[in-house]
Amino acid sequence: MSLVRRAVPEDAEELLRLRQVMIDSMAGADTSTDWHAESLTTVRGRLADPDGGFAAFVVDHPERVGALGALVVGTVEYRIGRAGNPHGRIGYVFSVATDPEARRRGYARACMEALVAWFREEGVGQIDLTASAEAAPLYASMGFVRTPDPLMRLRF
Repeated sequence: MSLVRRAVPEDAEELLRLRQVMIDSMAGADTSTDWHAESLTTVRGRLADPDGGFAAFVVDHPERVGALGALVVGTVEYRIGRAGNPHGRIGYVFSVATDPEARRRGYARACMEALVAWFREEGVGQIDLTASAEAAPLYASMGFVRTPDPLMRLRF
Protein backbone atom coordinates (compact mmCIF):
# COMPACT_ATOMS: atom_id res chain seq x y z
CA MET A 1 0.00 0.00 0.00
CA SER A 2 1.34 3.42 -1.00
CA LEU A 3 1.94 6.15 1.53
CA VAL A 4 0.87 8.71 -1.07
CA ARG A 5 -2.72 9.84 -1.33
CA ARG A 6 -4.55 12.58 -3.18
CA ALA A 7 -5.18 15.55 -0.91
CA VAL A 8 -8.72 16.36 0.19
CA PRO A 9 -10.27 19.68 1.30
CA GLU A 10 -9.54 18.86 4.95
CA ASP A 11 -5.81 18.99 4.08
CA ALA A 12 -5.96 22.63 2.97
CA GLU A 13 -4.43 24.16 6.11
CA GLU A 14 -1.55 21.70 6.02
CA LEU A 15 -1.00 22.36 2.31
CA LEU A 16 -0.63 26.04 3.13
CA ARG A 17 1.74 25.23 6.00
CA LEU A 18 4.00 23.14 3.78
CA ARG A 19 3.83 25.71 0.98
CA GLN A 20 5.08 28.22 3.53
CA VAL A 21 7.95 25.84 4.41
CA MET A 22 8.91 25.93 0.72
CA ILE A 23 8.55 29.72 0.48
CA ASP A 24 10.59 30.25 3.64
CA SER A 25 13.46 28.25 2.11
CA MET A 26 13.79 30.59 -0.89
CA ALA A 27 16.30 33.41 -0.59
CA GLY A 28 14.65 36.81 -0.80
CA ALA A 29 11.08 35.47 -0.66
CA ASP A 30 8.29 37.33 1.11
CA THR A 31 7.85 35.08 4.14
CA SER A 32 4.72 36.74 5.52
CA THR A 33 1.80 34.43 6.26
CA ASP A 34 -1.00 37.02 6.06
CA TRP A 35 -2.25 35.46 2.82
CA HIS A 36 -3.04 32.06 4.39
CA ALA A 37 -6.47 33.00 5.76
CA GLU A 38 -7.59 34.47 2.44
CA SER A 39 -6.20 31.55 0.42
CA LEU A 40 -7.72 28.79 2.55
CA THR A 41 -11.21 28.86 0.98
CA THR A 42 -9.77 28.82 -2.53
CA VAL A 43 -7.47 25.88 -1.78
CA ARG A 44 -10.32 23.92 -0.20
CA GLY A 45 -12.47 24.55 -3.26
CA ARG A 46 -9.76 23.43 -5.66
CA LEU A 47 -9.16 20.26 -3.65
CA ALA A 48 -12.90 19.52 -3.70
CA ASP A 49 -13.03 19.60 -7.53
CA PRO A 50 -11.39 16.39 -8.82
CA ASP A 51 -11.94 17.40 -12.45
CA GLY A 52 -10.68 20.98 -12.21
CA GLY A 53 -7.17 20.41 -13.55
CA PHE A 54 -5.63 20.75 -10.08
CA ALA A 55 -4.23 17.97 -7.92
CA ALA A 56 -2.17 17.67 -4.77
CA PHE A 57 -0.55 14.45 -3.63
CA VAL A 58 0.57 14.12 -0.04
CA VAL A 59 2.15 11.82 2.52
CA ASP A 60 0.90 12.01 6.08
CA HIS A 61 3.51 13.01 8.63
CA PRO A 62 4.99 9.85 10.19
CA GLU A 63 5.12 11.28 13.72
CA ARG A 64 2.43 13.98 13.94
CA VAL A 65 -1.21 12.95 13.58
CA GLY A 66 -3.14 15.35 11.36
CA ALA A 67 0.00 16.85 9.84
CA LEU A 68 1.44 16.29 6.39
CA GLY A 69 4.99 15.11 5.82
CA ALA A 70 5.24 16.04 2.14
CA LEU A 71 3.24 17.45 -0.72
CA VAL A 72 3.40 18.04 -4.45
CA VAL A 73 0.87 20.18 -6.29
CA GLY A 74 0.24 20.48 -10.00
CA THR A 75 -2.12 21.96 -12.55
CA VAL A 76 -3.02 21.09 -16.12
CA GLU A 77 -2.94 24.05 -18.48
CA TYR A 78 -3.81 24.37 -22.15
CA ARG A 79 -1.70 26.07 -24.77
CA ILE A 80 -2.09 25.82 -28.52
CA GLY A 81 -0.36 22.61 -29.59
CA ARG A 82 3.03 22.31 -31.22
CA ALA A 83 5.46 19.63 -32.33
CA GLY A 84 5.89 17.14 -29.50
CA ASN A 85 2.66 18.24 -27.80
CA PRO A 86 -0.02 18.62 -30.48
CA HIS A 87 -2.91 18.75 -28.00
CA GLY A 88 -1.31 21.53 -25.96
CA ARG A 89 -1.91 20.05 -22.52
CA ILE A 90 0.90 21.01 -20.16
CA GLY A 91 1.39 19.93 -16.58
CA TYR A 92 2.92 22.44 -14.22
CA VAL A 93 4.44 21.29 -10.91
CA PHE A 94 4.70 23.66 -7.97
CA SER A 95 4.75 23.63 -4.16
CA VAL A 96 6.94 20.59 -3.74
CA ALA A 97 7.69 20.59 -0.02
CA THR A 98 8.66 18.22 2.75
CA ASP A 99 8.34 18.96 6.45
CA PRO A 100 11.87 19.39 7.84
CA GLU A 101 11.25 16.55 10.32
CA ALA A 102 10.25 14.15 7.52
CA ARG A 103 13.03 14.70 4.99
CA ARG A 104 15.29 12.07 3.41
CA ARG A 105 12.61 9.35 3.41
CA GLY A 106 11.63 9.44 -0.27
CA TYR A 107 8.31 11.22 0.32
CA ALA A 108 8.83 13.98 -2.25
CA ARG A 109 9.82 11.42 -4.90
CA ALA A 110 6.77 9.27 -4.12
CA CYS A 111 4.48 12.30 -4.37
CA MET A 112 6.14 13.38 -7.64
CA GLU A 113 5.66 9.90 -9.10
CA ALA A 114 1.95 10.05 -8.22
CA LEU A 115 1.62 13.50 -9.79
CA VAL A 116 3.41 12.40 -12.98
CA ALA A 117 1.04 9.41 -13.23
CA TRP A 118 -1.94 11.76 -12.80
CA PHE A 119 -0.59 14.04 -15.53
CA ARG A 120 -0.33 11.02 -17.86
CA GLU A 121 -3.94 10.10 -17.09
CA GLU A 122 -4.92 13.69 -17.92
CA GLY A 123 -3.29 13.44 -21.36
CA VAL A 124 -0.51 15.92 -20.65
CA GLY A 125 2.18 16.14 -23.34
CA GLN A 126 4.87 17.81 -21.23
CA ILE A 127 5.48 18.69 -17.61
CA ASP A 128 7.21 21.90 -16.54
CA LEU A 129 8.60 22.94 -13.17
CA THR A 130 11.05 25.34 -11.63
CA ALA A 131 13.77 23.52 -9.71
CA SER A 132 15.84 24.75 -6.81
CA ALA A 133 19.48 23.66 -6.82
CA GLU A 134 18.68 21.31 -3.92
CA ALA A 135 15.76 19.63 -5.76
CA ALA A 136 17.29 19.49 -9.26
CA PRO A 137 18.94 16.06 -8.75
CA LEU A 138 15.57 14.50 -7.83
CA TYR A 139 13.92 15.88 -10.96
CA ALA A 140 16.88 14.94 -13.17
CA SER A 141 16.69 11.37 -11.86
CA MET A 142 13.05 11.31 -12.98
CA GLY A 143 13.97 12.43 -16.51
CA PHE A 144 13.42 16.21 -16.29
CA VAL A 145 15.92 18.31 -18.25
CA ARG A 146 16.79 22.00 -18.20
CA THR A 147 15.30 24.05 -21.03
CA PRO A 148 16.53 27.29 -22.61
CA ASP A 149 13.10 28.95 -22.16
CA PRO A 150 13.49 32.22 -20.27
CA LEU A 151 10.84 33.06 -17.70
CA MET A 152 9.57 36.58 -17.18
CA ARG A 153 6.79 37.72 -14.83
CA LEU A 154 4.38 40.62 -14.48
CA ARG A 155 2.62 41.09 -11.15
CA PHE A 156 -0.57 43.05 -10.51
